Amino acid sequence: MSKPSKKASAEARRAKIEEARRAERARERRNRIITITLGTVIVAGLVGWGGYALNSADKKDEQEAAAAKKPVQGEKTWDTKKLTQNHVEGTVDYPMNPPVGGDHNQAWMTCDGTVYTKAVPNENAVHSLEHGAVWITYNDKAADADIKTLGDKVSKTPYTLMSPAEDQSGTITLSAWGSQLSVDKASDPRVEQFLTKYVQGSQTPEPGAACSGGLTV
Repeated sequence: MSKPSKKASAEARRAKIEEARRAERARERRNRIITITLGTVIVAGLVGWGGYALNSADKKDEQEAAAAKKPVQGEKTWDTKKLTQNHVEGTVDYPMNPPVGGDHNQAWMTCDGTVYTKAVPNENAVHSLEHGAVWITYNDKAADADIKTLGDKVSKTPYTLMSPAEDQSGTITLSAWGSQLSVDKASDPRVEQFLTKYVQGSQTPEPGAACSGGLTV
């Protein structure tokens, strides 16, 4: 049998190379299709999740905005224009207990989610209210479980403070600048509503002022 000519051998090699190239191009096409498909699925998923997250965030913002406008049932309010804001020395005779505004000490109580186990001076706590804090107080009628629940909530909420106040009439009292609410249980849904509305709320005389670095007891 005669040997294949050099020309035939060269053509065979070219055919094998071309076949290999076609196979490689086919693999590349499959890989591109898979990559594009996966990318599309991932992007679609991210877009869907992003849309869900944005919708959830918008819904939460709308709920908080609605809560901020809605009166808290049972709360007492005072005309904030009549609550003076002078820095004074010594004690102040407030017309309400706990106080919700008025002249106060130049040092504020640290209110960065701070839970105090002892009573705090009214004059310093009022300064915290001026900075947009909510002050939660309780007397000896409050259940230990409620005190713990409120303490856990406060410790996770910037611009809040909590302390005992044995001389107050309400079992649990929440105070903001110009507003106050008394409840019997920590589970009362108005507690969360009050915090949502008044922590750095529109009533704040000095929004953004510090709650850290103040007085502690």
